Amino acid sequence: MAAITAGLVKELREKSGAGMMDCKKALTETDGDLDAAVDWLRTKGLATASKKSGRVAAEGLVAVTTSGTKGAIVEVNAETDFVGRNEDFQKLVLGIAEVSASENGDVNAIKAAKFPGSDSSVEESLTNAIATIGENMNLRRAGSLEVSSGVVSSYVHNATAPGLGKIGILVALESEGDAAKLEEFGKQIAMHVAATNPEAVSVDELDPASVDRERTVLSEQARESGKPEEIIAKMVEGRLNKFYQEVVLLKQTFVVDGENSVEKAVELKGKEIGAAIKIAGVARYAVGEGIEKEEADFAAEVAAAVSG
Repeated sequence: MAAITAGLVKELREKSGAGMMDCKKALTETDGDLDAAVDWLRTKGLATASKKSGRVAAEGLVAVTTSGTKGAIVEVNAETDFVGRNEDFQKLVLGIAEVSASENGDVNAIKAAKFPGSDSSVEESLTNAIATIGENMNLRRAGSLEVSSGVVSSYVHNATAPGLGKIGILVALESEGDAAKLEEFGKQIAMHVAATNPEAVSVDELDPASVDRERTVLSEQARESGKPEEIIAKMVEGRLNKFYQEVVLLKQTFVVDGENSVEKAVELKGKEIGAAIKIAGVARYAVGEGIEKEEADFAAEVAAAVSG
């Protein structure tokens, strides 16, 4: 039997929002398995579905750049939020995004490539910026999207400068329709993605393990009702469809009109411009997502400074 520590109970409370005693019981029932304990709580109706979203810890900027049928996105981290307002750092990040477009989002290739307007590589330019600005920096990730016909649109939420901000999105639309109209619609889709952060574009793109896990939890929840299996099966499918509406882009309600699904909005826009539209790809970066850092105890720091 695994030891159920106070730290483990605290972690489960933070992940599930359930009460302390319920968390302790869940961990006891699942032999200390944190993920299984979350599912146990959900089965009992004591917790909501957990969505993994690591605490934002790193600072820096996301940059997006587009040119017709191609777009690129990068995240460059620094130690403090202040650096994000530094013009030299902003130029560095935009330059790296420009390189990302030609290197198809390959981080190693980007680092080795020449920085625009310089004889130095991107990696050397980062090193020089570290020495000049005085903070550690790194190119954390990069990506690119391209379509044979159509557009790649972008959107930056709360932009600090053109193409730069804390959240950046690329949306690739495949279509033979008017490029200007596609660009406008693509930006609307990108704004929607900024707001909803879907896990996948379509149901088929969802991680099968994630769907299986959700189905299992929903089945156990439904069986708690004591209804016959045929009724339970219908209940599960209904709840699974609701799950899709929460995490799948095409199934979500389009925030622009608040009425149609994104899938329906794409269909209607295609009829409007006289050419079918397909969302061929989406990329959404938020600065620091998934990176954890130790939270400082400010009161303890002050006390230590006074006593020291």
